[in-house]
Amino acid sequence: MSHTNASESPHTLLHKLCGQITGLKDDDISPLYQFALTTVSSSIASSETDEFVLSEKIKKKLARQGREKDAAGFSEILRKLQSNSALQDRTSILCLLLRLADDKSLRQGSKQKVTFNQGLLSLPSSTPHPAGKPRWGATPSSFNSTTDRSAASSGISSIHGTLSSTEPTPQSFAPGFTPAPRKQKGLFRTPGAPVRETTSKDVSSVKGSLGLSSIITQPKNLDEIPESVLLRDMVFIFQGIEGKLIHLDPDRDAFVIDSKVHVRKSTRTFVTKLGECGWLHNKVKKFTNSHNKDRSIGLVAQSFLSALQQELTDYYRLIAVLESQLHQEEVGGHPTLSLRQLVVWTCEPLVRIKALAAMVDVCQGKRGGGLASAIHSYLQHGDPSIQALVKHTLTLVVQPIFSTITRWIYDGELEDAYHEFFVASNPVVKDDRLWHDKYTVRKAMIPSFISPDQANKILLTGKSINFLRQVCKDRTTIRNRDAIKNAETTQGEQERSLRIISVNLISVESIFMQDMLAFPKMIDTVYKETSQHLLEVLHNKYKFMEHLKAMRRYLLLGQGDFIRHLMDLLEDNLARPAASLFMHNLTEILESAIRATNAQFDDSDILKRLDVRLLEVSPEDTGWDVFSLDYHVDGPIRTVFTPECMNIYLRVFNFLWRAKRMEYILAAVFKEQLNNARLLRNMPELCMVLHQGHLICNEMFHFVQQVQYYLNFEVLECAWDELLQKVTEATDLDHIISAHQEFLDNINTRSLLDTQSSKILTQLRTIFDLIIKFEKIQEGLYLAATDELEARERYQKNLKRQEEMGEWGVTGDEEEEEEQRKQEFINAFIPTTRSQLRLLAESYQNMVQQFLVMLMGIPDINLRFLSVRLDFNEHYKAKEPKLRLSLGRKVKPQA
Repeated sequence: MSHTNASESPHTLLHKLCGQITGLKDDDISPLYQFALTTVSSSIASSETDEFVLSEKIKKKLARQGREKDAAGFSEILRKLQSNSALQDRTSILCLLLRLADDKSLRQGSKQKVTFNQGLLSLPSSTPHPAGKPRWGATPSSFNSTTDRSAASSGISSIHGTLSSTEPTPQSFAPGFTPAPRKQKGLFRTPGAPVRETTSKDVSSVKGSLGLSSIITQPKNLDEIPESVLLRDMVFIFQGIEGKLIHLDPDRDAFVIDSKVHVRKSTRTFVTKLGECGWLHNKVKKFTNSHNKDRSIGLVAQSFLSALQQELTDYYRLIAVLESQLHQEEVGGHPTLSLRQLVVWTCEPLVRIKALAAMVDVCQGKRGGGLASAIHSYLQHGDPSIQALVKHTLTLVVQPIFSTITRWIYDGELEDAYHEFFVASNPVVKDDRLWHDKYTVRKAMIPSFISPDQANKILLTGKSINFLRQVCKDRTTIRNRDAIKNAETTQGEQERSLRIISVNLISVESIFMQDMLAFPKMIDTVYKETSQHLLEVLHNKYKFMEHLKAMRRYLLLGQGDFIRHLMDLLEDNLARPAASLFMHNLTEILESAIRATNAQFDDSDILKRLDVRLLEVSPEDTGWDVFSLDYHVDGPIRTVFTPECMNIYLRVFNFLWRAKRMEYILAAVFKEQLNNARLLRNMPELCMVLHQGHLICNEMFHFVQQVQYYLNFEVLECAWDELLQKVTEATDLDHIISAHQEFLDNINTRSLLDTQSSKILTQLRTIFDLIIKFEKIQEGLYLAATDELEARERYQKNLKRQEEMGEWGVTGDEEEEEEQRKQEFINAFIPTTRSQLRLLAESYQNMVQQFLVMLMGIPDINLRFLSVRLDFNEHYKAKEPKLRLSLGRKVKPQA
């Protein structure tokens, strides 16, 4: 045509075109030329201006004729023409082709006309690609077997293809899918265009354009309203707009036909069923309209609104096809659409919009992870199409959550302006409490498809990154971090962009798809690498284990030579009133004890942290009551050794220090008894008193030794061994903190320092007070006995010296004074001392008996074993009936 002479008229060109298409002679072309001239001069172009609607009508026409391959070829050609600017007026060309195919005279005319008609529609075809499963189409095979084939191949089925595909994912869900733009016509908007509220004026104009006003002028004697009128109303009902005959009944909350209209009962049933689509549409549309402009709902809710809007766009495309079908029937005069067919075609759209409405109901008032959890609950639906719908919706909804998770676990960044992420941050918390208080988990925001263990790992991963940067001041690259981030994008540059998009989609989908291991594997890998790096920094740079062992050696009295020597040096100072102590004197003694024992070989940083601390002084307190060792902690290790933990260390030290002092006192008393036994052997009147003192001392010494053994081995050593094992096996800082806290809790409980054991601890301290009182009685006894012994020795020496000088040994007065002093010592001091020891022994035994009874009421088996060892010869059992019964119940099962 491009070589044609420009002077040739359009009529000549049209005549030549007919000849080239048909291949007929000039004589036979004349009738066809007249028909073509009539077609070109017709007004069809003014009635159809939507390229999308026209192309769908052509494909439907070809499908009715059984030419599905030609329909696919036509789609391919049209797609290529749309991407090429060679043809400027594709709409007019499509109108011409459709007009030629629809002309009745060609179907009734000569063989030449049929040939001409087929020649126009026999477009070159290409290999068709399989169509994806439609979103809102119906299954043609689901129609009644008696249904006309042309009706089964109407606009809905032809635009979306068949539903027999085994692929559950809709084609429009695929990455990069973008629906072809359509011009807006009537009330049906272009997909993706903003929704405009429909006014009553718009409704009236549209209804008038469809000829619904003719119903009012129909004669009243008509028996029944034709279905075509109701079909026109259904176009509005599907959009939630009341029609001329179909209204929204507020009592039934449903679209029903006006009661004054005479129709069949089955027709009313069909209309009510079809009206459910409009009712559900209104529910979904109301939700989207009410939240569209509210940005405070959060990114997750906005993603949900976007998914709903996509589904409504596809729903509007279905309505546009229905409107086009009705318009075609009005022009052609051959109605092929009925309410029964419409019910069949809207089966799947009804199910989909019903699922959307259900999700809208369950998501009311929810945000963030709670909203994602509500949508995820519908993923277990048995219908594959509903599963695909929920999966697509959930993929969009989870995108903000996945994006926040990746930034948090890789970079430690938490951008959550709408408070919808399950990790919360408190900006007012200082760095020293960063690990404990700054980041927490919002349990209500944890999506149901993320397990509590995964949520905790996500929290710890980001928290570890921030702890390294802000507290440890460590900004070194975490090992294998770049390899982890780029593991899925290591292909060539040509595939890199596409692969990144694919990996992101798989990663987002793997969050809520339990059968996909990409997301759990990613979380586990990043968590392990980040936590391991943090532990390496704590152990290597900040010497965590050295500080932990220092706590054991000094605050828990594990360094025996140091503690013994320190107690020897402090004995004189701590025996004074607490108010007379000075910190600098005690600090010098501490340094002397360090230099004189194996403590001098410890790290200098550890020794600098060791210090002396004086507790609050009360009246009548001695230095033993207020003295304590202290260990200064700062930096990252303060996260483990918190002030609360250091208070527990202080309480345990004071208890162990007091028990150690009892052992020290009794050892000194026993030493004095051995020395004085030889010294006072010439004073037979002291034998009973000394023997009584030996018995009490041995009894107390046995008690203190058993308590010391219990504290040092069954409490401290066992708990320490468990702590070392857990610290060695720890995979993150939380495991170390929990292991250390459990270690302190075990010590605190088994040492009777918890609140439940306060009465038993008071009883034990009373026993310790009796030991101190016994020490004072023994000191008074030995002091008085030594003075008496020295006085007697002086008297004998004086008597011997006088006799050697040849004089009388003593005078009568001196002899009387000596005798009076002896009698006073024998008759007054010794009985008093014996009474004091007897009372002390009785009080001590009563206290021990009560202590044993209390121990037997504790569920801890170690404490019950302690009570058995304290009464190994059943001495106390024979004296106390309660103890006898208690011991009988507890010990017998152990035998």
